[in-house]
Amino acid sequence: MIADLKPYPECNESGLPWLGRVPGHWELRRLRHLIKGRLTYGANAAAEFTNPDWPRYIRITDFRADGSLKADTFRSLPPNMACDYMVDPGDILLARSGATVGKAFLVVKLTGAACHAGYLIRARPNCSLVSSEFLFAFTQSSAFSAWKDSTFNTATIQNIGADKYANLPVPFPPPEEQAAIARFLDWANGRLERAIRAKRKVIALLTEQKQAIIYRTVTRGLDPSAPLKPSGILWLGDIPRHWEVRRAKYLYREVDERSTDGSQELLSVSHLTGVTPRSQKNITMFKAASYAGHKLCRPGDLVVNTMWAWMGALGVSTHAGIISPAYAVYRPRLPESIIGTYMDGLLRSRPYVSNIICRSTGVRASRLRLYPEEFFRLPIIQPPAKEQKRIIEAIQVETEGLNTTIARLEREIELLREYRTRLVADVVTGKLDVREAAARLPEEAAPDTAEEPADSNDETETVDEEAAV
Repeated sequence: MIADLKPYPECNESGLPWLGRVPGHWELRRLRHLIKGRLTYGANAAAEFTNPDWPRYIRITDFRADGSLKADTFRSLPPNMACDYMVDPGDILLARSGATVGKAFLVVKLTGAACHAGYLIRARPNCSLVSSEFLFAFTQSSAFSAWKDSTFNTATIQNIGADKYANLPVPFPPPEEQAAIARFLDWANGRLERAIRAKRKVIALLTEQKQAIIYRTVTRGLDPSAPLKPSGILWLGDIPRHWEVRRAKYLYREVDERSTDGSQELLSVSHLTGVTPRSQKNITMFKAASYAGHKLCRPGDLVVNTMWAWMGALGVSTHAGIISPAYAVYRPRLPESIIGTYMDGLLRSRPYVSNIICRSTGVRASRLRLYPEEFFRLPIIQPPAKEQKRIIEAIQVETEGLNTTIARLEREIELLREYRTRLVADVVTGKLDVREAAARLPEEAAPDTAEEPADSNDETETVDEEAAV
């Protein structure tokens, strides 16, 4: 059905380079003429609360990738502080500054009263002119991104205030056509989302298989006939007789070296990829104005995201660079006795992460912290250095096929997302006519995305950068 879509028979030039031609019967109006009232800034809260009876205080970090609100990030404001910044289902919230500038969120469902943060701008569509679903779809298009990029000088701090958003030109069709477009995109997105979800499930299974291979090898070695001995640690079980178990304090020491100018490469710490350059990651949080004073790390250092260690957000760095001052950096006492890639695989394995959870403290499950004194008590398996190296080489050979398949599936997901972005852009800007296709759509329920795994990598990185600022 998607392949059969055709352009509109009559189109006119919009006069906007980033928009091009639009159907002749569509209108083009500024955003300020399509909303009720004015675009409003949110509340700048000096303090946030967790009172469930007060209006929820909605921030960018409260949204999942699918636009729904997270349950475990609830913050609230007293009613007298929230009353001028309330939001309703159907409202669109627009980010006005930082790395997320131009990102839009549609408020779909609320379980109670809610207000929005100061770095979000609220637009309440006038439904007699434009539907919330159509206007939100337009903000997800490449045309909107092109407009956003043309509104500020990229050499300065990115910012789009209410005045700029108010002047956003929006192409829109008659209401019944908006409804057809929204219905078609909902159907197409459902099909694409199901395909993405299926691929993610396969990736999860392959990743679990890979983790099992790593854990078996780093805890039992390469010789299945090697004599074993009790490790003395219940959750570790037996280990090869010639291996040692030592507390982390005998293997590592904490270091706190700081950058004087913040010019070094910025590194990120993820539970999925360990320590990697930030430039290789999909970071969605604000960048700090300066990274002077951030912690330095060297190749071979173990970096622990203190707040997210319970998710496995740690790793041995292969890069020299800077990290958040909120993280912990541990340097080997005897570097020649520790192979970094072996320790990375060991400490990020499921049993070790489970024990790290037990050693982390905090008032909420999602905000547990692993402090140095608890890390130093962690028992660590230590084979001879030469054996550590052979173990890593064997793991690389055994997991090569899994890594290749996972990379291929991730690329396929990326292509599906790119296709969805292009499809949305072509439909909401009038490049493709979906009226007949929408009329032929079967009546089917909206896709259930409850089982969709969250983009936890992005979520972890978001908190990384928030802590770093």
